[in-house]
Parts: sequence; structure tokens; C-alpha cells
Amino acid sequence: MRATVFDRFGPSDVLRVAELPDPVPGPGQVRIRVQAAGVQPFDVAVRRGQMPWVNAVFPQQIGQEYAGVVDRWGEGVTGPAIGTEVLGSTMLNGCAELLVVDAANVVVKPPELDFPAAAALVAAAQTASGALAELKVGAGDVLLLHAAAGSVGTLATQLARRAGAVVIGTASPANHDYLRELGAVPVAYGDGLVEAVRGLGHRVSVALDAAGGDAIAQSIALGVDPRRIGTIVDDAAAERHGARSVRAGRSPARLAEVVALAAEGDVVMPLRVFAFEEVAAAHETVESRHGRGKVVLAM
Repeated sequence: MRATVFDRFGPSDVLRVAELPDPVPGPGQVRIRVQAAGVQPFDVAVRRGQMPWVNAVFPQQIGQEYAGVVDRWGEGVTGPAIGTEVLGSTMLNGCAELLVVDAANVVVKPPELDFPAAAALVAAAQTASGALAELKVGAGDVLLLHAAAGSVGTLATQLARRAGAVVIGTASPANHDYLRELGAVPVAYGDGLVEAVRGLGHRVSVALDAAGGDAIAQSIALGVDPRRIGTIVDDAAAERHGARSVRAGRSPARLAEVVALAAEGDVVMPLRVFAFEEVAAAHETVESRHGRGKVVLAM
């Protein structure tokens, strides 16, 4: 099979497509013939060597999100049936033609979603829904969402609005119309953010940081209780300010709930699709931290 690997930590050009042996599913596992794979900031950090707890073994595979077709069972597996279209999370092997995962963790893909659209939801859906649940975002809340135009921000905006919250989203001015389409009140990030939010006339009650930098300090300056400020990107700032590092974890059940909403058209995720061989360009796009929605590789 073809798989994306890297032989040393470094910039995007360390990535290459290699031929590796086809994986064989073990007990309780299924093999997936991958049709699309998501690319996320975690992948970039692993490639750079910024995740010291990841024990890289070169040539190291990469990728955490997939959508594809079940093509083989391991011992003891009774479903999903071979030929079923599925999606889900994996660990450091998603950007490949074949992968094996625990059968219990796959989510059946609705026919309304194509493979790239399904792969785009995997990490963002679980992160966004888990973070909102941990922060108890609901009706009556005003949520300040830092980096609202990214993949997690895109889904968090829509899910928070469905829960009855007002969402104020930070983004570059080029993405303000996009945030309005999602139902958020846009503000520009940067030094003037606190004054801009105050000028909206809303009292912010909860904040979710997907940007890092000054986001937590700005949220506190707006009067948000640190116990209701969560970050998915800046643990050091959370510790300094007494805020929360959100570690919602993977949940096939939460993923399935968001996937069902997407299949009905109740939540959307814009895509930036690259060919499998363009993995370096896909990483560079994620690394730039610009644009909106999700970066996906199509096989």
C-alpha cells in the first residue's frame, strides 16, 4: 500500500509517499480502504517533533482522521459488514491507502456525505462537541470563540448556536461574512479585541480558545470566570491564568451525533481538498493557520 511517511522531524518537505506492507487486522479490528484523510494541527506538531510523548519510529506514518470502506475483518469481528462506508479516528496511520482500527470505534458514514466531507468532521466534531459539553455551554450563554473560522471553530459555532448560545467569533476580517453565515457575531482578533467585544453590548459568560496567544488573557479581561474558559491549544496559558485545558477525548458516539447533523444539512464544514500526493502542500496550508474549514486529502 501507499502511505505518507517521514524519516526525520522537520518542515513539510520531509513528508513522502512510500510503499509499505499491507496491514492485517488483529482480533477485534477491521481494515479500512481509505478514501479520504483529514489533516490537523496535531499532524503538523508530530512532523515537527513537537509532541515528545509520541514515540516516532522512522519511517513514521502520520494521520488521525479517515473515511473509507471496510474491506477485511479480524478475528471475532461481526460488523460493520465488509463494504460498509465508515469514518473515524486513528493514531498515526490515517494518511494511507489501508489502515486497521478497532471495529468498536468506527462510525457508519451516511450516504448523504461523500468521503472528503465525512473525513473533515472526525476530529473537529469530537473536539468541538466535547469542549462545549465540558464548558457547559447552553441557552443564555454568550460564548467568545477564538479562531472561529477554523475547523473546530466552524463546528463549535454551529453547535453552540443550536444549544441556544450567542456566539462572538474572532477571525480575520476576510472571514467575517463567513462567520455571519454560521450565525456568529464576528470580531477581529488582535490588540483591539477586548474593546471590540465590549462595544457589542454582550456580557461574555464563557470562552473557548482555539487560537492561543492572548486569547485567555483577553477573555479574563472581559470578565469571564477562568473556570469557564477552555483552551484546546495553549496549556501553558491555561495554567498561568487558572483556566481549563480541554481534553474531551475521542468519542464515536459524539462523532456520530455531529455526523448525523451534517447529513441533514444542519451543520456544514467547508473543505479544502488536496490530492494524496499533495500532502506537503496540505500540511503547509494547515500550518499557515489561515483560511476556513478543514483540509482533507482525497485518495
